[in-house]
Amino acid sequence: MYSLFITVKYTSLIDNNYQLIYNIITKNVERMRCLNIELKDIKMKKLIGTDDEKIKNMLDIKLDYLKGRTTLKEARELANSSFDNVSGQEFVLSEQLLTSFGITDEEITDKLDEMLEIFADIRTFDRLDPPEGHPINTYIKEVKVIRSLLMEMKEMLPKKFIRNPWEEVYEKLGEIKVHFARKQNQLYPILEKKDFDKPTKVMWTLEDNIEAMINKGRVFLKEGSEEEFLGMQQNLIDMIEEMMVKEEEILYPTSMNLITDEEFIIMRSGDDEIGYCLIDTPPAYKDSFKRGQKGENEVNDSLIKDLSQLLSKHGIIQDLSSDSVLEVSRGQLTLEQINLIFKHLKIDLSFIDENEIVRFYTDTKHRIFPRSPGVIGREVQNCHPKESLDKVMGVINEFREGVQDEAEFWIDTGEKFIYINFTAVRDDEGNFKGVLEMMQDVTRIRSLEGTQRLAAWKKH
Repeated sequence: MYSLFITVKYTSLIDNNYQLIYNIITKNVERMRCLNIELKDIKMKKLIGTDDEKIKNMLDIKLDYLKGRTTLKEARELANSSFDNVSGQEFVLSEQLLTSFGITDEEITDKLDEMLEIFADIRTFDRLDPPEGHPINTYIKEVKVIRSLLMEMKEMLPKKFIRNPWEEVYEKLGEIKVHFARKQNQLYPILEKKDFDKPTKVMWTLEDNIEAMINKGRVFLKEGSEEEFLGMQQNLIDMIEEMMVKEEEILYPTSMNLITDEEFIIMRSGDDEIGYCLIDTPPAYKDSFKRGQKGENEVNDSLIKDLSQLLSKHGIIQDLSSDSVLEVSRGQLTLEQINLIFKHLKIDLSFIDENEIVRFYTDTKHRIFPRSPGVIGREVQNCHPKESLDKVMGVINEFREGVQDEAEFWIDTGEKFIYINFTAVRDDEGNFKGVLEMMQDVTRIRSLEGTQRLAAWKKH
């Protein structure tokens, strides 16, 4: 279950040294509002290092604008007169606090471009130059190639419409989903652990909007709706470019400040599972491949140890290794055989436990949607965009309460027909133990006709 929903938790755990109490008098003299801003001693604040008073004043400017107490022009003039410069990290830290004052995630998403405009004259960002193989270096390279593609689209727009070149451009443009997927499955989970969650949620929504617009363009192109297709291209180009700016000015510099080199090494070990957008596979970053293998062995060793303890406790076996035979529900299998079976299944499986934590997914070669080890241990709420989260959580709650045991969905992308099934997992006593998600591309299956009783071998 992979998409994103994030709940910001700015509650108690506050160091008294960071508590700020201030009064803000608006232009309307008779109105005074007193806000108690508690800059929680969060990991993000510690790692970035901030000026509390500056963050407070930035937050005040944003709130005045979002609550309609100032115009965009007034907010921008106030920001220009108040600060010499504002970094991307300072911008997102003040953004993190907005929901504490009644600003919804939807409002932040809708007004993000306007808030960026308020600080446009004084916004600065670090020019990054991480080494080859570093995950951020890879993202930066992809952005450069994506921009080249956008430039090609701009040059094509005023020219006579020819379908084939546009189809070729859209074939490349579709790869942006890989760029987004790696962010969502690799980068965002680590940032969430650092309390950097609001911007990632906003970005995920924007990414979904971009993908939806690309799909819409594909439909127009396929149907031959030339006018409608050309009419949406500039908007799409602007949306993608704005996303790239947000990545360069906010996401990447903040990631470099928050994420340790050790974490980047581990991240690099999982990046290959998802793939890359319009660039070749980058080299290893330091000992990332070795660490990736070590991490896999550590997971297996931990699993073997836990199973060994459990089975030994019940007198089933004394020792468990990768070639130890396990008595499964129907049969006898080694741990190696179990892993191989999962790897060769023609359907994608993922499992969340009763606490709504992602515990498992199958690493099949044909995977329908990109996934990586970064999602393991992640709350399912952080694995779905807000547009689909309510439906997902509704299904889980129905399962938990015993109202339903199964839910099915299907998606017709035009190129593929995807079937999805959610099944409630219960023990022998009927206690809810989690949810199993099964996903399959059934495009070919739906096209089958007649009868075939003998094997038809593929010619290589």
